[in-house]
Amino acid sequence: MNSQSRSRVSPGYRQVSIGMPAVQLRRAGQALYMEVLEPLQAYPQRLLERLVRWADERPAQTFIARRGKDGEWQRIGYAEMLQRVRCIAQRLMDFDLSVERPLLILSGNDLEHMQLACAAMYAGIPYCPVSPAYSLIARDYDKLQHICTLLQPGLVFAADGEAFGRAIEAVVPSTTPLVLTRGELAGRETLSFASLLCAEACDEADAAFAATGPESIAKFLFTSGSTKLPKAVITTQRMLCANQQMLLQTFPVFAEAPPVLVDWLPWNHTFGGSHNVGIVLYNGGTLYLDDGKPTPQYFAETLRNLREISPTAYLTVPKGWEDLVAALEVDGELRETFFAQMKLFFFAGAGLSQAVWDRLDAVAEAHCGERIRMMAGIGMTETSPSCTFTTGPLSMAGYVGLPAPGCEVKLVPVDGKFEGRFRGPHVMPGYWRSPEQSAAAFDEEGYYCSGDALKLADPECPELGLMFDGRIAEDFKLNTGVFVSVGPLRARVIMAGAPYIQDVVVTAPNRECIGLLVFPQLAACRELAGLGGDAAPEQVLASAKVRDWLGELLERLNLQATGSASRLAWACLMSEPPSLDKGEVTDKGSLNQRAILTCRAERIDALYRGDDPQRVVGH
Repeated sequence: MNSQSRSRVSPGYRQVSIGMPAVQLRRAGQALYMEVLEPLQAYPQRLLERLVRWADERPAQTFIARRGKDGEWQRIGYAEMLQRVRCIAQRLMDFDLSVERPLLILSGNDLEHMQLACAAMYAGIPYCPVSPAYSLIARDYDKLQHICTLLQPGLVFAADGEAFGRAIEAVVPSTTPLVLTRGELAGRETLSFASLLCAEACDEADAAFAATGPESIAKFLFTSGSTKLPKAVITTQRMLCANQQMLLQTFPVFAEAPPVLVDWLPWNHTFGGSHNVGIVLYNGGTLYLDDGKPTPQYFAETLRNLREISPTAYLTVPKGWEDLVAALEVDGELRETFFAQMKLFFFAGAGLSQAVWDRLDAVAEAHCGERIRMMAGIGMTETSPSCTFTTGPLSMAGYVGLPAPGCEVKLVPVDGKFEGRFRGPHVMPGYWRSPEQSAAAFDEEGYYCSGDALKLADPECPELGLMFDGRIAEDFKLNTGVFVSVGPLRARVIMAGAPYIQDVVVTAPNRECIGLLVFPQLAACRELAGLGGDAAPEQVLASAKVRDWLGELLERLNLQATGSASRLAWACLMSEPPSLDKGEVTDKGSLNQRAILTCRAERIDALYRGDDPQRVVGH
């Protein structure tokens, strides 16, 4: 632990070692600069130096595990993983792969994916994990085609030839070789994953690893493509290593005992693939792959895993916490395992409602006699991902905390708010093959312009840290010229509407008043309506009890309104869930506000005219 870290003990919270550096602030014109005084300590040149280290120091310890078809955990230890990585890297050398011809991974989290990703980095070959939804759920392949055209991959991997075959045939050139774990595609050059493990000597791969360094591109991660086609974020070895060192100095607890994670978050996203995998690899921990996720179909698998494995930290999106706290409240066996070794909670991807947070604190206090600290912050693909963490003295929804060591924060006035901008070794050099977008992403001082609005938690005490203040691009003006701050308004509605609201979209620019498209928690609404599990969503949401509840919610919220910028004229419960294919939702479950406003424009017009019978009017 560094000299500026100490074991933080807050009343009622489990004791955990968290860094507590002092903050330095300065103003220049209208801009506010913030960074911590603690310097970023030395970090490796390449992330896989950690794999080499742990293979030597703890060779038999499990690095990664996943349940097999028999339900038992299939484990790969550090020494075995290094040997597999070296063999696969040696075989990858045969395909003439490079920055111009990277490895493209179409399928999701599994043991083969991890081995290939590490092998590519070992050989100095960039790889790109793509959202499986682009191949398996999308009705067209526009985003996948864009990715293939931009990257020009020299090798493509998928877990299952049958499942991914249609997408491969649609977008991958017939001359591009394929690696499949299962199956084959007729008329295509196809190798089995198992065949990559047959290398006898690994001299070329070892030499390639020695030649890589901080500037080497580890991978390309694509943004969600909220408003345009996805951008390829260049992710270097320096970015990954620097960010993990930032995390370690912020959370020295990771070095006290090898972290254990049970994690479902997708590796094509920076939270799962860079942040969570990195925590395990950098600190010599163990990663249990969770084939569940917070959906009605798959959450039972997550609970099965958490009843068996005791994580030391748990990281998920707010929907995951919402489902988990409901299970923890009624399942004693789950509580026993889940809290046994727990040190820290994390969430990302969207705001966690205070109601869920309070319930989690209550169940932890009842079981453990103490609460577990919930960590959040600001992070993004372009910053690999972490910039700030909630290690300050506050604990509340919307708080994003203080900069991590090595991250410089700059707040600049933009459209009536303060945009958060970031600089440091964890920030990307730019977007791949997109010089104009790269140039536009940085200001004149080299700070990355995030588009996130931040504000001081207390202007009189700036050392307390920062609050999230919405996405600048989501904010709009009514036709009266009144400015609507979308982020805080959404958070207020979701918090007040618990447990019946999953998310909301605030409508709409250049209108005379504010409306809400409400995406409901159907199970809770079904219970409120007193209807059985076979009741259709339309029937549930049209029930008198649900509509009366929504009207009462609008009335309560409007009692706090201070004018047209916060008064809600109407709301409508959406029976049609957000569409991934239309870009209304990302694969990690967060809503794309702008896409929803565009795709549902006709219905929004009808709602404003009063022609939609599902509209509930506010008073």
